[in-house]
Amino acid sequence: MGDSDTELQHFKNTLHELIEEDDLEQLTCMLSPSPETAPSTSRPVRWIKRDSDGNVIYGRPRSSHKETAGHSQHQSKGAHGAHARAVETTSVDADWFAIDTTELQCSVVDMEEDEHQQTPQASCDWGTRKTLHSEWWSKERPQLLNAMLAAQNAAIQICQQCGNSPAVVRCRDCRPRPLLCAECDVHTHMTHVLHNRDATVSGYFQPLPPTSCVVESTITPCVRLLPLEMPKTICGCALKSQSVHPGKIVAVVTMNGRYDLSLPEVTCEECHATWIAGVGDLVRSDYWPATQNFSTLYCIDVFSTYEDIKMAAPGLSCQAFLRMLDQRTIRFGRSGKIIADSFRRSFLEWEAVQLEVDNLCKEDHFNCPACTPEMLAVCVDGNWKHYRFKNAARSEEQALFGDIFIARDDEVQSFVDYVRSITNHVSGSGFCGGQWAAARETSRKSSSKVDEEGLELAVCRHGVLLHALNMLRGEIFAYPMYLQRKLANKTIKFFAMDVCCKYWPYLNKTAERCPELQHLLSMRPFLSVFHAKAHDFKCEVKWSGAYQEGAGSTLGEEVEQCNAFLSRIAVTTKHMSKAGRTDTLTLMAMRWNQQKFNNLAAALASRYQKATKVLKSQLQDLEVMKSQLAVTQVEVEGWVTDIKEWAEATTSHMDDDVSAVATRIEVLVASVKRRSQRFYRDHDGSKSRARIRRKIREEKALLKSVVEAYNAMVPDGGKIAFDSVFLEETVWPWQLSHHDTVDMKTKRRAFDLTMAIKRLKEERNIVAAEMQNH
Repeated sequence: MGDSDTELQHFKNTLHELIEEDDLEQLTCMLSPSPETAPSTSRPVRWIKRDSDGNVIYGRPRSSHKETAGHSQHQSKGAHGAHARAVETTSVDADWFAIDTTELQCSVVDMEEDEHQQTPQASCDWGTRKTLHSEWWSKERPQLLNAMLAAQNAAIQICQQCGNSPAVVRCRDCRPRPLLCAECDVHTHMTHVLHNRDATVSGYFQPLPPTSCVVESTITPCVRLLPLEMPKTICGCALKSQSVHPGKIVAVVTMNGRYDLSLPEVTCEECHATWIAGVGDLVRSDYWPATQNFSTLYCIDVFSTYEDIKMAAPGLSCQAFLRMLDQRTIRFGRSGKIIADSFRRSFLEWEAVQLEVDNLCKEDHFNCPACTPEMLAVCVDGNWKHYRFKNAARSEEQALFGDIFIARDDEVQSFVDYVRSITNHVSGSGFCGGQWAAARETSRKSSSKVDEEGLELAVCRHGVLLHALNMLRGEIFAYPMYLQRKLANKTIKFFAMDVCCKYWPYLNKTAERCPELQHLLSMRPFLSVFHAKAHDFKCEVKWSGAYQEGAGSTLGEEVEQCNAFLSRIAVTTKHMSKAGRTDTLTLMAMRWNQQKFNNLAAALASRYQKATKVLKSQLQDLEVMKSQLAVTQVEVEGWVTDIKEWAEATTSHMDDDVSAVATRIEVLVASVKRRSQRFYRDHDGSKSRARIRRKIREEKALLKSVVEAYNAMVPDGGKIAFDSVFLEETVWPWQLSHHDTVDMKTKRRAFDLTMAIKRLKEERNIVAAEMQNH
């Protein structure tokens, strides 16, 4: 009997003196342990102490976890009636103030669970996955080292083909039984000539070329024939009279490098008929001839692989690719170099034949399926990185692909001379809040060491390349006009440029004197959306594509995506001949368009989903703005009209001196924005970029002084802060009308939201129509 039992008996005696016999018997029955009601030994019974009013008296503070548990337990016990409440008012715990070990254990478990939850899991934490991955590699590295060393063990083993003779050759391509004896090696690789083998006769693995074999533990030269499809019979004589023997030795280039093999020849001993492989036989066996006498053959897989690598890494040169093949030649025990000129010419000839096959199949590489038969927009822009040095390779050969993508220089120059002969040009009139390099009517030919100064491109709104021309004298307006005329046979709604605000007046002036160009005015001008941010705000409202009815979400910047791809090719094309450069750019343009065609369905679906999602968000933003400003839709539409009328207005309320300073501020701000925007696109060298950075710093310093001069000339209400002049939402004080109660910033916000909603609604209809066309 423990101390608790003695105290229990003493407590019963005390109760006997306080209550009647019947009540004591009932209470004894409740306190007596039984198999059904015995408390669990894993957790002691805890009694609740109450005062005279029935309120619970706590011996010490309770944790929130235990309070919740105790509260639920108390509710479950509330149905026992008055006797249960009588028992609750009594405590049978001998050590009331002892620590509740069960509660502490629960708290420790809870803390361990919290720590376990806070530990990052490998399934959702990238850093943990990388750490575990690194630990796995560190653990496995010794085993990998041992396995690599064991794989280089050239111990004598039995042939895995015949199972009798010792193996002297290991073939890397005859898996899963790579070990061969001398006889099995000759028997197997008479037909599998292109397998890569290693000899083990010297006690280590020695690369073995296909024209060598092992004879009596000695590496001996032998003759191997090129794997080629041959006719079953070459004459009407019996088959036993026909024999195959080696012909002349040719160099065969595959993805494993160069092989020197013999062409097979078939002769008849009776009629002396002879069969020698021709062009058709070689192409049928996936070989492409490099010379007239077939002294070099290229496996077609090499061409397709080079094309794939070129698309993934446009800056890869042909020489670098061939150096990789040369290294593989040496690695597998062979010798010989691959001639770069021969490979390049054969590759282009193969691509030219591929193009003829596509033409027979009526495949058009420069026509967007989604933009047929009606094209919404064409975007034109120049790429200054596609220059070509004058001292590059010179050749009189003509481009294999002709002018299917890049226009002929003589045709472009003839058009430029014609336009200049019938119009009066003004040099340097490209002003729209600044001076633009692309907004020129005339430009001199560069005196630097380049021949072609760049490339002018035309693309559709899906990024499909349509046409191009070589720039020989900067970005003059005649170049986009030539491309516009070239594409005028298509139904085009918008013509997008980064300086369309200056090009369109030039086009109007030229069309007045050239009636044959009047049809070009049927297109609508479209100022590229992102480039418009660097223009004057009035110009942006009037010309930007974001505010053109029917334009949808067209940006007019799609040509920049194409430039980002083609600019990486310029690393190699600037050293090519004119024909080689034209063929390479045309080929890359076709493969770029092919990728666009393959992904067009998914792109259109994604574009529709995005337009729907953004439209919902913009509608919510418009409602929020109207509720914040307490205005109606009619008032918002009135603000939109005010912005459009303000953009068309040209009046100024300043005197000549202030107007001149304000104009100077616009010029400097636009110049800094323009240089920063075209920083990486127009300059591919660190020296030229350093020069532009210096010009930007100088212009900012000059702008700061001009802003200070302007602020000194105007009252306090018209002053501007230098820190805010480069913000997109900046509206110049001299452009504001001072009689309106609503500020220009609020009106512009409403204008942008309204225009965005209209464009997104149009975009959904446009994309739906393009899906049907596709």
